[in-house]
Amino acid sequence: MDLNTSQPTPNPGPPAATATAPITFAHEDTLPRVPLPGLEESCTRFLHWCAPLLSADEIAATEAEVAAFLAPDGPGRALHSALEEYNSQEGVHSWLDTFWPYRYLGRRDRIALNANFFFLFQDETAPQDETAPQPSHPASEPDPANDPYAPQIRRAAGLIAAAVHYKQQLDEESLPPVTQRGQALTMEQNKYLFSTTRIPGEVQDSVRAPYSPSWPGPSGARHIVVLFHGRMFRMEVIGPDAVPHSLADLESGLRAVLKSGAEPAAPGASVGHLTTMARAEWAATRQSLLDHHPRNADLLDDVETSLFHLCLDDLAPAGELDACDALLHGDSGNRWFDKAVSLVVFRDGRAGINVEHCELDGTTILSFTDALLGTPAEEQSRLSGAVDQGQPASAELEFELDDALRGQVVDAATAFAQYADATATTTVAFDDFGTSDAKALGISPDAFVQLAYQLAHQRAKGRLGATYESIATREWRRGRTEAMRVVTPEIVEFVRTFQDSSADAADRRAAVRAAAAAHVARAKDCKAGRAPEQHLWELQLIQKRRGAELGVGEEPTLFRTPGWTTMRDDYLSTSSAPSTHIQYFGFGSTSSRCIGVAYVLLPDRFHLYLSTPEPVAGQMRAFAAELRTAIGELRELLAGEDR
Repeated sequence: MDLNTSQPTPNPGPPAATATAPITFAHEDTLPRVPLPGLEESCTRFLHWCAPLLSADEIAATEAEVAAFLAPDGPGRALHSALEEYNSQEGVHSWLDTFWPYRYLGRRDRIALNANFFFLFQDETAPQDETAPQPSHPASEPDPANDPYAPQIRRAAGLIAAAVHYKQQLDEESLPPVTQRGQALTMEQNKYLFSTTRIPGEVQDSVRAPYSPSWPGPSGARHIVVLFHGRMFRMEVIGPDAVPHSLADLESGLRAVLKSGAEPAAPGASVGHLTTMARAEWAATRQSLLDHHPRNADLLDDVETSLFHLCLDDLAPAGELDACDALLHGDSGNRWFDKAVSLVVFRDGRAGINVEHCELDGTTILSFTDALLGTPAEEQSRLSGAVDQGQPASAELEFELDDALRGQVVDAATAFAQYADATATTTVAFDDFGTSDAKALGISPDAFVQLAYQLAHQRAKGRLGATYESIATREWRRGRTEAMRVVTPEIVEFVRTFQDSSADAADRRAAVRAAAAAHVARAKDCKAGRAPEQHLWELQLIQKRRGAELGVGEEPTLFRTPGWTTMRDDYLSTSSAPSTHIQYFGFGSTSSRCIGVAYVLLPDRFHLYLSTPEPVAGQMRAFAAELRTAIGELRELLAGEDR
């Protein structure tokens, strides 16, 4: 059955809120602006941040170039002045407004595995409420008790219902704004959860999304795209009168998709593989798709405007690591990595999410995940006003391809499979340690684990290395994250002391306390907008974009100094996602020598997913083993402290 594939009509807008109803986006224009650091301030901090990783000669060379950058006639003055002027313009929300698109949309390598991130959801363990209305199963459908796909269908239908309910609340602005210690946080990123897709470009990508000049207000789309066996299906999840389909309807629709997609896609037919290509190459191939046949434009429209994607994987993961790896890269023919949100459900009912990063950070996805999983699916469906309307309309999206396009699909699939195989991963679980234990020891939990990372890295690789930690800055208008560099002089001293066999317990405790205090202070500086890296990076980008007109024709030598290149050459890239609804969080490593460290640190547990290129696999596994030792040593040391 053919379905309407035209551009969804814009939602007419949320209904008027009552006096007591939350207004989701009410604070966006009143939140304080991200402060623009002073040029001297950022340069001073930069020198302090990079120094622990440099030799004396490298420090001297970097200091000389910073002085030249800061000179009255130096390039830094002109670039910073241009940034100040931009920051004062009407309609500019933050001096980072241009930075973020260049940072994320400007990357030219593949985003699959390199940029997208994932969460592995907690398993469903609570028994179903037998008194709640249960989806009916006509005699023509398999008996769920004997159907191997029943857990997958049930979980997928529940996630669809919960996501549709969340979208309703966003559209109505009835979702309460997130607060932290009584302070409202920006909710802007929620506008990019639904019907948002990254579009590849030759020089820079773009984003197709609602709440934009070309698509004002919330998305009026009523469909999702379901992927199964490398085939894609458009499925309506909201009826023509804007009423969501019931759980029974959704299960029936998903069974129809599974039946239609029982035969895997033919080689070269799974167009999702193309989203694993380097961005300029994918942009050219996407244009070839459009040029080859007019029908392909309608199919891309369905894909790009769908509320979200649902990937039904015909896989029952062998364990948590297998599930994590499938969520990170999986079968690329069963993914569309450019889609903002892809819910992934395995055959055994385990599930997770893969997220395109350009408009969405982990904190927004954490809130979304908590909402999806914090209320039973039956209640989510009831709250949304869902009713039985019959099996949702669905239709397969079959792209018109010639031999050249099929060849590109096959080549992309092969290249990405090789790339994924060249990535080593592992999980590390501490089920007897969490934030409660760290707090009982009188130390910041994040500082505790970051110190453990440094000690483990020194022992595994024989050196310290640049370490990135993502710091959320949502208390600012359109705030996203700040780049924190973890290695401080105090951490260098801490690691040195622990490696010194002559140091006694008192010396080691003093080193731990000093390093933890320095870590907490630097994190507070980052949250307050007092960090140098993104400021200087934006000045570098301004030179690339406008250097000639500003009289800065060549890139300042500062950006080729040992300090700049060493500080940003990650050996560890770390980020946390604390939620009781997820088991693991993960992403790919950021360089050929880097170990990606994604961690879930909760009161009663500490779970990590590590990733690195295959040549570093041995060091990654050594790091994991040394981390267990380091955590144990630190706990024992601080537990013996007389406080």
